[in-house]
Amino acid sequence: MSISGTPISPVTTITTKLLYSVAPEDGSRAYSRVDFNPKTGVPETNVTREAKEVVIENIRGKEDTVSLDINGFQFFRHTSKHTSFATDEEIRSQYYPESADLIKKLTGASRVEFFDHTIRRRRPGQVDNSPDLRQPVALVHVDQTNKSSIARVHRHIPASDVPKLLKNRFQIVNLWRPISHEAIDWPLALCDYRSVDLKDTFPVALIYSDHEGETLSVKHNENQRWKYLRGMTPDEIVLIKWCVKSTRSKLSAHWMDNSASYHSFDSSQDSNIAIFTPHTAFEDPTTPQGSIPRESIELRALVFYD
Repeated sequence: MSISGTPISPVTTITTKLLYSVAPEDGSRAYSRVDFNPKTGVPETNVTREAKEVVIENIRGKEDTVSLDINGFQFFRHTSKHTSFATDEEIRSQYYPESADLIKKLTGASRVEFFDHTIRRRRPGQVDNSPDLRQPVALVHVDQTNKSSIARVHRHIPASDVPKLLKNRFQIVNLWRPISHEAIDWPLALCDYRSVDLKDTFPVALIYSDHEGETLSVKHNENQRWKYLRGMTPDEIVLIKWCVKSTRSKLSAHWMDNSASYHSFDSSQDSNIAIFTPHTAFEDPTTPQGSIPRESIELRALVFYD
């Protein structure tokens, strides 16, 4: 589906720095505590960061050259009926249903269950230390691993439905949209899955006060190919794939039982099928001075297929 009708940006590529992760040198389990340390003012972690210069391609006018299963992300033009995004209750009652229908239409999925959402507003100089103050994440990452994906299904789906759903293919998909105005300030960069070496990823335990989650951190590799859609508007969305589960019993057993494995597979067993999308917010050096700080919403969905 094309996003025709939006002016084509003259910017073709930009060069900027992205922030990557570096695994613990001693080989210990990587972790990051979610709660801020009262003494340091930042969450405790044994993962270090490094900034690397990369080239990011603006695919405005070439949106149809990327797709969810080949590249791991896909752009669409869609005008939402819900536009206020004022309260969580309104978002769940109004924006969730139309977004579920949209994902079903675009992917062919039979069931879509949202498990949360986040509104991000860039606030220069303000600390992102509470759910109400979320800002764009300037770190290359993947939101889920196989382990955390399975946990999400058990956590958010009725127990009686889980066995049947896990027998078939499922995905976790992020539906991302600018709100209020175009996202020219601190836009979203997405890494083409075909350029990702799986060895450049490693799981990081997210330690909460009462439970643990897990995300996938990404190390720099000069072969990675980055893209963005400059000046995305509230009438444009991008679907971002986090994981795909195989229906083949051998691969499913490997995924479910091998704790050392955190990558997911597609039921087609096609090595060209994208299984996740590294992504990050970034500072675009071509952003006009005085641009309105970015505001966006992302919905996270469990996406099931018959």
